[in-house]
Amino acid sequence: MARIINTHKNGFTLIELMITVAILGIIASIALPSYFEHVKRTARTEAITALLDAANKQEQFFVDNRTYTSNLANLNVVSPTEHGFYTLSAIVDNDAGTFKITATPVAGPVLQDDECTSLTIDDTGLKTAKGKADASKCWGK
Repeated sequence: MARIINTHKNGFTLIELMITVAILGIIASIALPSYFEHVKRTARTEAITALLDAANKQEQFFVDNRTYTSNLANLNVVSPTEHGFYTLSAIVDNDAGTFKITATPVAGPVLQDDECTSLTIDDTGLKTAKGKADASKCWGK
């Protein structure tokens, strides 16, 4: 009885591996910039939330004390923000009855964000931003 020898080997050829690596490279080149933009926008949301909260607390402080405060601890506002991406600072002019609260990036993915280098809200609710993008893009409008 003759024996049949199976010469078929399992595995991938070099061409198949090169095609797979090329496809993965194309997918990564499309997906990574989009992913990094999403991460920056998400971190920016932390600053927006902190600024809106601080402005509301500043207004409540004014109602209670008839003066604004530049000390964010008086408002129970945490700086740096929850994940440590931004620090908050307040500029108060009680003679004019105005305040500005600014969020400035200090860590994380927002350090590479040249579109929105800082976000500011004032006593009138005006939302501004510094950087290459306009304020409406930075504030997510």
